[in-house]
Amino acid sequence: MEYQEFTGKTVSDAITNALVVLETTSDNIEYEVVSKGSSGVFGIGSKPAKIKARLKEQPKKSIEDIVIEFLGKVFDAMELTVKIDVQVNEDNVNINLIGDDMGILIGKRGQTLDSLQYLVSLVVNKYSENYMRVKVDTENYRERRKATLENLAKNIAFKVKRTKRAVSLEPMNPFERRIIHSALQNDKYVTTKSEGEEPYRHVVVLLKKN
Repeated sequence: MEYQEFTGKTVSDAITNALVVLETTSDNIEYEVVSKGSSGVFGIGSKPAKIKARLKEQPKKSIEDIVIEFLGKVFDAMELTVKIDVQVNEDNVNINLIGDDMGILIGKRGQTLDSLQYLVSLVVNKYSENYMRVKVDTENYRERRKATLENLAKNIAFKVKRTKRAVSLEPMNPFERRIIHSALQNDKYVTTKSEGEEPYRHVVVLLKKN
């Protein structure tokens, strides 16, 4: 960032004006005193103090640092002690949370975990040049939930075949709906579709038309 000139009655005033304009604090600027100014005689011929100031260049943070700093503040606010393991691989960021009472972070049907994942994704992609896909998990919840949904899909498919009636599942997020669709995509007798608007969008399992 280029130097900018700032003035004030004193050097201290000029620095204060620089901080206001640059919207920062004194530890984040570097400056040079151009003129200390003078009070003149009885205020006549006074000259303002002048400085040149600019923001210090901040070291670029890694994706891992950004994630740990953001989640660390979240967990401090929640008064939770959580170990944050971050793995960055090309355009993927995998985050595993380790600690006690992780059920609090999972929430009902993973809603809290999904919210954390969404927020981390916003923060990461604000600083990343390329879009990064973020996954937040704890206690292998994502895989356990996937297995549960796949089993549910098979049971619902069996029910639809037996009763020949369509079945609507509870509202799910896009990730969970994709699991249901994928689990039944090769079934010879049933098919799936999504209906409704978010956050109430859900999967319907129905017989294939002959």
